[in-house]
Amino acid sequence: MVTDFGQQHRYNFSFTAASLRPELMRIAAEIFLASDSWETAKERILATNALQCQSTGSAVRQERELRQRLQLLTAAQLTLLVEAPAEDRAAMAWLAACKHSRFVFDFAAMVVREKLAANDPVLRLSDYESFVDLQAVSHPEMGGLTPSSKAKIRQVLFHMLGAAGLLSKGQGIGRIHRPVLSPASAQAILSDNPRWLAGFLVPDIEIPNCGTP
Repeated sequence: MVTDFGQQHRYNFSFTAASLRPELMRIAAEIFLASDSWETAKERILATNALQCQSTGSAVRQERELRQRLQLLTAAQLTLLVEAPAEDRAAMAWLAACKHSRFVFDFAAMVVREKLAANDPVLRLSDYESFVDLQAVSHPEMGGLTPSSKAKIRQVLFHMLGAAGLLSKGQGIGRIHRPVLSPASAQAILSDNPRWLAGFLVPDIEIPNCGTP
């Protein structure tokens, strides 16, 4: 999938329905690869409660969110998600989240990555609030969020950063880390679009053809 990184995207906050969930992503991807279509995979996942949800409504929401993320991965990325070790599964799950939600990608690339580049590895609540205030100017959809929705978005985003290996416990919200990508994960991203590496905190100088998404 090639994405136009110069285009303004409406922010999607549906990631709160599932968080990162690399193991559930693996299960859903495995069922899809054994099926003849996404619709068939959806039916099998819901019929067998493959995501181990406690209610039908939760199962429907999680399946929809995970499927929409998985549909944005390339065949190589899906295969890696199913067959590779846990570190690669987390990387592909994070990649899928970044592809599906520009809000997630922008925060990682514009805030977390830039703080690390500035030798300031502590993520603070004020960093998040400044980002939200700035983006609200060009993203009117953020103005309709309720206080409870805003709190959940913040909570789930921070949890996802931790699950993806970008954030660990420490001062402030946590300490920022650049995740180590395996050669297989790095190649799967490079073969798709190198600009997604920004979501893994890779500086522009290390991203091939950075100016031509």
